Formats: sequence, structure tokens, C-alpha cells
Amino acid sequence: MIAAIGVVFGDIGTSPLYALKECFSPDHGIPFSPGAVYGVISMVFWAFAIVVSLKYVLFVMRANNHGEGGILALMALALRTAPAGSKRSLLIIMAGVFGACMFYGDAIITPAISVLSAVEGMEVISSDFTRYVIPVTIFILVVLFFIQKTGTDIVGKLFGPVMLIWFAVIGLMGLHQVIQNPAIFGAINPMHAIHFMNEHALQGFIVLGAVFLVLTGAEALYADMGHFGAKPIRMGWFFIVMPCLILNYFGQGAMFLSHPEVITNPFFLMVPEGFVFPLVILATVATVIASQAVISGAFSMTSQAILLGFVPRMKVRHTSDREIGQIYMPFVNWTLLILVVAVVLAFKKSENLAAAYGIAVTTTMIVTTFLAAIVMRVVWRWNTLLVSLVIGAFLVVDFAFLMANLLKIMEGGWFPLLLGAACFLLLMTWYQGRQLLRQRSVEEGIELKGFIDVLMQNPPHRVEGTAVFLTAHVDYLPVSFLHNLKHNHVLHERVFFLKVSIWDVPYVKDDERITLRDLGNNIHIVRAVYGFNETPDMGNIIELIEKSSGLTFDLMNTSFFLSRDTIVSTELPGMAMWRERLFCWMYQNAGRQSDFFKIPANRLVELGAKVEI
Repeated sequence: MIAAIGVVFGDIGTSPLYALKECFSPDHGIPFSPGAVYGVISMVFWAFAIVVSLKYVLFVMRANNHGEGGILALMALALRTAPAGSKRSLLIIMAGVFGACMFYGDAIITPAISVLSAVEGMEVISSDFTRYVIPVTIFILVVLFFIQKTGTDIVGKLFGPVMLIWFAVIGLMGLHQVIQNPAIFGAINPMHAIHFMNEHALQGFIVLGAVFLVLTGAEALYADMGHFGAKPIRMGWFFIVMPCLILNYFGQGAMFLSHPEVITNPFFLMVPEGFVFPLVILATVATVIASQAVISGAFSMTSQAILLGFVPRMKVRHTSDREIGQIYMPFVNWTLLILVVAVVLAFKKSENLAAAYGIAVTTTMIVTTFLAAIVMRVVWRWNTLLVSLVIGAFLVVDFAFLMANLLKIMEGGWFPLLLGAACFLLLMTWYQGRQLLRQRSVEEGIELKGFIDVLMQNPPHRVEGTAVFLTAHVDYLPVSFLHNLKHNHVLHERVFFLKVSIWDVPYVKDDERITLRDLGNNIHIVRAVYGFNETPDMGNIIELIEKSSGLTFDLMNTSFFLSRDTIVSTELPGMAMWRERLFCWMYQNAGRQSDFFKIPANRLVELGAKVEI
């Protein structure tokens, strides 16, 4: 539970730094009054109760894919309910991919707004520090991204205790203020929220978009479920995180009632002046931890997306010998750094980023709700009326928050939408392009078993050694095999056709990983199966083949054959020409298969082929 508190709750746990400050921003035009304070605090309380506690903790976290959570894992679970290639499966894929793309917006905005809001605490000490806020923020972010390549194994051990201290501190800060004005607990009555919305109409609706900021990070409870399990996350939320957050928000509200002038930066003004600087340091550390969690989440999601066929292969480095989920992806890391620094320089203040933040998170939440509805009805076989009532209630809340955030499109909400749309285009182009390639290989392919049967009636010269041909389809010959036969006129004394498949489960047991079929004449077809949270490893595959079949491999006498295709866009039916050209560019710049599968470079033979799509 302590480990989960360190990783899962960093984002939602640092929201008190900026959420209420944004709720009472002068830009919203809400006249300050005790009724407004009670109304906003009431909305905060019921947002926690409905969206986090009820929706995510009690309902959505039940929809796990063999213990794994997150939007791509949920999409894979929902896809089991639709026939492959059907319109329904395509809609599920598009919804899941778009939700994942909006998560990247979250991964960019979270480090920027969290660290920026923590460093802005220096302005409370003295206005002279204002000019240092952006340089210090960028320095912290650059250091954070530079240490990613060392892995989070060592730092991760400190996350839990540090975040426990953070939650204890913000809880005590809130308790101190609440004791002075306990009447604020009257805000638990939902009538205060309803009255506030009735009285302020459009302005109240705009404030609802700011109230949503207290929920940023709720998706992490579900996404990180595979690392810690549902029970520690639920216990951490109900017994530590939620009580401390509610105390802090109620404490800020109690302080507003007595001292309306603290609205400029309520979080840091909750403590005496002598404690502000240590609080800035603690807040900065907490926001770095929150940022680390979404950066690691971006690595994990990209790795899943690669294996599920939505993202081109790229370099993945494991940073821990013990934890399989701790990875580092250089391309993702440096792209995030450039975008995060650009966002800080463009938006300059945390309140300017608040509008962009809300849209990124609400969109992902709505997609999660839709996919959860499919799982509830088809996988769990819940009653249609029950599903409609539960999901309908959640969607009313989700869409209310989305509409409120959409009002801020011109203030910065356009950024995550533009980023999400660009990512969605790239991911769907890669996925559909791969589908076209697979279709062409089947249409123009030669049936494997029939060809081998004919070939062995008048076999070519067989040479010493083992040849492993990677194939995209177990029933069709890989182009590399045909080219080798055509140009070298030989066949190795032992041949393996290897297909690596990715299942829609997070992990596959080793004893279920390998399937081997003997075609006779020392020719075999092998299928190696991996989960979407695993990384295929050729050394591991060879060991498992030896274990399951009794065959032995001498790697110095084994050659691995790969096709290195050149993709050409044509007028053939498929995607629009510009998307085909985009796919061709992505394909040519994707990581090498040999690097991804960890094939020894000195045992590799690549044979080129031209494929038209």
C-alpha cells in the first residue's frame, strides 16, 4: 500500500497546489461569498465520492485484464466481445487508441503544471522570486528527464515514504484550518453544490471545469493496478489519500471564509511564513514524483502499444533486473522533454495550463466509461438495465465535466486536442497500414506446408547449420525464405519458421509460450506467444524451444533470416495516398526487428523485398 501511494497517487495528490486557486480565479466572474465557498467545496467532495470512489475504485477497477489495468488493457478486454475485423471491433479500437492518445497529453501537461505550481510557491516568500519560477521549473524538469535512463529502481523506494509525508503534511495543514472554522463541514451537504450551480448558471458551469482539476490522476488508480493489485490501491485511497485530500480542500475552504485575501495562492498561505520555503521544497519533490509516475506510464503504454500493433518498433531498455515493468524508451523520453519544456515556455503560469489539463483527462475518462460499459454487459453479463443506470449516471457526470472544459478550448484546451488528434492519426495509420501489409502477404503469399511438401520431393542441396526464418503468418512462406532459396540455392539441414504472436493478456506463462509443429525433414513451425506487457527475446525463445522439444541449438551455427521490406504506396485499395506515404515513412524509420527481438547481429541475415500497398 505504501508503494502504491508513492506511485499511483502522486498526480491526484498534488492537485491541491492549484485546483482551488483555479476554482476561485477572478476570470470566472464569481462574486466571492460564503455561499460560493460552500458550493465549490461541496462539488469537490462529491466529485471525489462519485468519480474516484464509486466509479474508479468500486466499479472500473473490477474490469481488469488478468490483473492489468489501463485503457489499452481495457480495450483488449472489450475486443474479445467483437469479431475480428468487424465494424464493432474497429470502433472499440478507435475509442481505446484515442483515449490512449489523450493520455499522452496528460503525460506532457502533468509535469509542467505540477512542477510549475510547486515552484510558484516561491512567489509567496517574495515577489522578487517571480522571475526565477520558469528557469527553476525547466531546470528541475530537464534533470528529471535526464535521470530516466538510470531507471527508477532506487528512487522508487523513496516514493512511498515521501508521499506518505506529503499526505500527512497536507492533511495536518487542512486540519489546522478546519479546527478554526469547523462549519465548513456543512459543505458535505450536496444542496450547497446544487444551489451554487442554480445561482451562478454559466459561471458556475465554467467553475465546474476548474473543480475537475481535483480529479486529475484518477485514471492512474486504474492504469497502475497491474503493478500493485486492486486491494492496496483501494486501501490507500480510502484510509490515507482521500481523507488527507478532503481535509486539505476543506481546510482551504475554511481559510477562505475567514481570510478571502488568500485566494491568490491558498495552498502556500495555509502555513505561517517561516514554513513556506520547506513546504515549497516538499511540494517540488512531490510533484517530481507525480511527474515520474506519468512518465513511467507513458513508457509502459507505448511498450503495450508497440506489441498490440499501434506504434512502430522502437528501442526499449529494461532498467531493473527484478521488475519487468521498469523500462526506458529514449525516443519517448526526449520527445516528452521537448514538449514539456515548450509547454512551460508557452503557458508560463500554472493557471494558464489548467484549461488544457482538464480536457486531456476528461476525454480519457469518458472512453474508459464506454469501454467499461461493454465489459459490464458482454463479459460480466450484467443486466442491461443495471448497466444503463450505472454507466448513464457516470456519463452524466463525465459529460458535464467535459462540456465545462470545452468552454476553455481557446484558453489552452486546444493543445491536448491537437496533440491527441495527431497521435491518433499516427497510431491508426500504423495499425491500418500493418493490416494492409498482412492482407497483401496473404493475397500474394505461398502456402507454407504445400510448398515444403513439393520442395522436398526434389530437395535442394542442404548445408550444415540451423536457419530460423521470422514470419508474419504461420501458414505462408516468409519472403526471406524464398529469396534465400532463389539466390543461394541451398537449404539448411535444420529449418525453423518462427512466428511471434502477441495475445490480449498482459503476461503469458513460459510453459504456454511455445507451440512447435514438425513438418518432417527437420523442418519446423514455431509460434512464440507473448503478453502485451512483455518484450520478446530471441534468446529466451531458443531456450524454451530446447526445453519443450529436446532439440539443441548451437548459436554459432545458427542463422536468423529477416525480410527487410521496402513499402511503396500505390493506387491499390487501402488508405488514402497521403496516409500510405505517411505509413511508408513510419515503416522505413521504425526500429529494426533484429534489435527489438534481441537477435545477435553476427548471426543475422536480412533480405530485401518490395511490397506495394
